[in-house]
Amino acid sequence: MISLTAAATTAPETTQQAIGYPSLFLLVLIGALVPVVPTGALVSSAAVVAFHQTAPFALLTVFAVAALAAFLGDVALYWLGQRGMRSKNGSRWLETLRDRAPEDRLAQAQEKLSDHGIAVLVLSRLVPAGRIPVMLACLMAKMPLRTFARGDVPACLAWAVTYQLIGILGGSLFSEPWEGVVAAVALTLAISVAPSVWRRVRRPAA
Repeated sequence: MISLTAAATTAPETTQQAIGYPSLFLLVLIGALVPVVPTGALVSSAAVVAFHQTAPFALLTVFAVAALAAFLGDVALYWLGQRGMRSKNGSRWLETLRDRAPEDRLAQAQEKLSDHGIAVLVLSRLVPAGRIPVMLACLMAKMPLRTFARGDVPACLAWAVTYQLIGILGGSLFSEPWEGVVAAVALTLAISVAPSVWRRVRRPAA
């Protein structure tokens, strides 16, 4: 992913925009449906490239594309999860959600959903590995799709802003776009693995 993005930074701006925006939309959409793609790193990398462009509204376009793709992916995944909940045999999508929501994380998500309602969706998007447990908790609470979508709008906007700011920071620290891309990807990946590392460190002590 880093090599592809770095190669894109050497292309003309028009080529970057023609290829980059549709690719960003598609990859973030897929990442929302299949929670293995590091979508945060993609947004940060795209923000680095946009930061070094002279075209107006490049950063705003990255923000809009990322937020829209994340929202559509979340809503589609939630709809598929609802179908699985109604089906007697479940579904592959529902099993994927359950596999990625450990019992302790799911219990925490259910408690936060009960206390804070759909506002918890915003935090779930910002906390690494927090989106799926909260989404599954919403499914188990039989939250309507419209209610979920209403709470997911600010969640996706906050998520896109956060990872874009990481990219802008990386782009501002280095003169070459590819250096900023490397820094932004490294930072986003570090953020994503930090919670799991912290839990492993605390577990023996507990």
